[in-house]
Amino acid sequence: MHWIGLLLLALVFVAANVFKILNEYEKGVIFRLGRLIRPKGPGIIFLIPFIDRVRRIDLRTITMDVPSQDVITRDNVSVKVNAVVYFRVLDVNKAVVEVENYLYATSQLAQTTLRSVCGEAELDDLLIGREQINMRIQEILDTATDPWGIKVSMVEIKHIDLPPEMQRAMARQAEAERERRAKVIAAEGEFQASQKLADAAKIIADQPQALQLRYLQTLKEIAGENNSTTLFPIPIDLIRAFTPQNKQ
Repeated sequence: MHWIGLLLLALVFVAANVFKILNEYEKGVIFRLGRLIRPKGPGIIFLIPFIDRVRRIDLRTITMDVPSQDVITRDNVSVKVNAVVYFRVLDVNKAVVEVENYLYATSQLAQTTLRSVCGEAELDDLLIGREQINMRIQEILDTATDPWGIKVSMVEIKHIDLPPEMQRAMARQAEAERERRAKVIAAEGEFQASQKLADAAKIIADQPQALQLRYLQTLKEIAGENNSTTLFPIPIDLIRAFTPQNKQ
């Protein structure tokens, strides 16, 4: 009976080393006596005990967070920038053979590329043209990781941390810009109002009776209000008849 138990344990051990189950999103890179053979999976794969060695590779898109990097922009502003990289393995053999640890290598490459690209741009480009910088980083990473069988699909800058003095300077600049726009709008309003008054003066000069109609309209507006004192405008032509120059 004792040998039967040992035999069962041996069978379980052999079965665990002979049969492997890979998930739908996994591939198995097989090394037979140290030599690479074609990948297997998903599902149940068969291995020769003590001869074959398998390494599981996840084929799903990997989301990698790039830690904050100290960057000095082209206009000598010190900022901290972090990002996120989305990539997946397309060629499992290259991901195992061409690089020791593709996850670590991609992470280190993403950090250095983030510092390099952001350092070539000015602060305004980082804040406003973020989409172009994302595309630039993605292109560099995708080209560099292609020999590793990796496809970088997207890079997104998550946060740009500015120094406190730069934040205060940008706040003052934004406030000054708002004041400038308010003054420009007020000046444009005054200009448009002056244009309308000039047009009205031309109409009255060409048509004197228009001034009389304006007098009547003003009287109507004054009469409609509860005022204790009412002022009646007198046309200047009536007063001109009694001036010393007209008497002579």
